[in-house]
Amino acid sequence: MTPPSVPATADDPTDGPVFPLALGTNVFGWTVGAPTAFEVLDVFVGDGGRIIDTADVYSAWLPGNVGGESETIIGRWIARPGNRERVLLSTKCGQHPDAPGLTRTSIRTAVDASLRRLRTDYIDYYFTHFDDDETPLDETVAALSELVDEGKIRYPAASNYTGARLRQALAIADRDGLHRFAAVQAAYNLVRRTDYENDVQPIVDHFGLAVLPHSSLASGFLTGKYRGDSGRGDSPRGNRALSYVTPKNLGIVEVLVEIADRQRVVPGAVAIAWLATRQNVVGALASARTTIQLEGLLESAGVEFSEHDLAALEAVSGPPA
Repeated sequence: MTPPSVPATADDPTDGPVFPLALGTNVFGWTVGAPTAFEVLDVFVGDGGRIIDTADVYSAWLPGNVGGESETIIGRWIARPGNRERVLLSTKCGQHPDAPGLTRTSIRTAVDASLRRLRTDYIDYYFTHFDDDETPLDETVAALSELVDEGKIRYPAASNYTGARLRQALAIADRDGLHRFAAVQAAYNLVRRTDYENDVQPIVDHFGLAVLPHSSLASGFLTGKYRGDSGRGDSPRGNRALSYVTPKNLGIVEVLVEIADRQRVVPGAVAIAWLATRQNVVGALASARTTIQLEGLLESAGVEFSEHDLAALEAVSGPPA
């Protein structure tokens, strides 16, 4: 298979502008069954989306599930002629009940299981889902590098690492002549900027790593529907979204809504488009339970910010002057 052009790191050339939305699929096999998932995937790719992100643990938390349900659904879609070459697959290891942690043994067990479920012979971005401080970082970095050499993955990547641990992992790879992490997933959005920008971003910028922000919509808060209590219970994340309700954050949503209304898009599309303007971001992760939800988020590709728009968002969401 010849994979599509993709930024291995943020500085690499691509075959066109970055598509702002990367499709999160943690809802597949949880609140979204296979038929709807196939429709969502078809619409996403048909509108120009490229990055599909999952994890081997999705959705082991649901009674009766064992983990890997999301990958299995995606694999059925991938098996359709032509689909693999159209997308970039991202999955994660370290949390599946059958392969916990980031030892060499767990990583090798996990990747082989993911490849089987995804019905592919390579994974584009392979993320460690969370850091594992009980396993030597040298072992984790070396195990991922082996998978690149074997052709099972294209790029090792790290999710939810602190800046210090990310820098350490990169230094180990350079010291030992290994393939180093090429991409990062971190919680990052308009109401949650400080941790990423102060801790992880300096390292990402220095090394030119690709960034896939997760929690892009702050559990749905940035869709604008949680300005009151009316949205409570509308999704499994409703209570988490309401936890973001503060005067400052409500002010951010008001600016989002104003920009969205002017451009005739949904507020969530503006939140995703803003992330796509940030340095090194190659796609902001968000999930959709229906094609109607997805079509709203896909409007992010058409958002055009004026200097005034960006200044207004910075003024309301940035650190105090």
